[in-house]
Amino acid sequence: MASRARGEDGAPTSRSETASPAREQTRQRVIEAAIGLLTNEGRDAVTTRAVADAAGLQPPAIYRLFGDKDGLLDAVAEHGFTAFLATKRVDPDPQDPIEDLRAGWDVAAEFGLANPALFTLMYSEPSRADSAAFRAGMEILRARIRRLAAGGWLRVDEDLAAQIINATARGAVLTWLSLPEERRNPALLTALREAMVAAVTNEKPSVRAPGPAGAARALRAALPDQSNLSVAEQHLLGEWLNRLAADG
Repeated sequence: MASRARGEDGAPTSRSETASPAREQTRQRVIEAAIGLLTNEGRDAVTTRAVADAAGLQPPAIYRLFGDKDGLLDAVAEHGFTAFLATKRVDPDPQDPIEDLRAGWDVAAEFGLANPALFTLMYSEPSRADSAAFRAGMEILRARIRRLAAGGWLRVDEDLAAQIINATARGAVLTWLSLPEERRNPALLTALREAMVAAVTNEKPSVRAPGPAGAARALRAALPDQSNLSVAEQHLLGEWLNRLAADG
């Protein structure tokens, strides 16, 4: 007699219950169980057996869904990046682009402080930069930086600006979390944010000041929107602008 199909929890299930939506619901239940353990008891509590128990499954289900514990932790981190992405506020035409930059940095810090265990997991492995949600969040940041460059506000190269902004926000949160509660001074976060602003932006738009570097950055930021140049022409002009911008 043919054996009956069983679900991730080991119980008999119909063919329709093994379809993708049911699997995804089970997968989400496991991720939420892992986040609960991570938040309430710490990373060491996130064992395959403990997560399975919390999700009402048998341990082998974790391996079928995620491959191994590392796969589960990667899925939890991806969930975190997706939740963080949902908090990002996008203004395509901010009245003050530097205040918009500050606001974006604050959102990142606030998410980390509100979700300390999850935030630490998200940034504990360099390979998690391959996360689709992480990349989407970086695109939002890069668009914000591009607006700064187009307005002549950007002091450094766009890639370096993205690295500085990301590193200071991440470092600020992780440093804050590493401190005993009695030593956590909100002035630390403000100082690090303002150091970031000073490092990546000009006090005045550089296109109004002498020197070609700021103008080159502004023109380079607008280059992708130009439709009257061929791809080859855009590439060549981009190389020239890169050289000019590097001299500033």
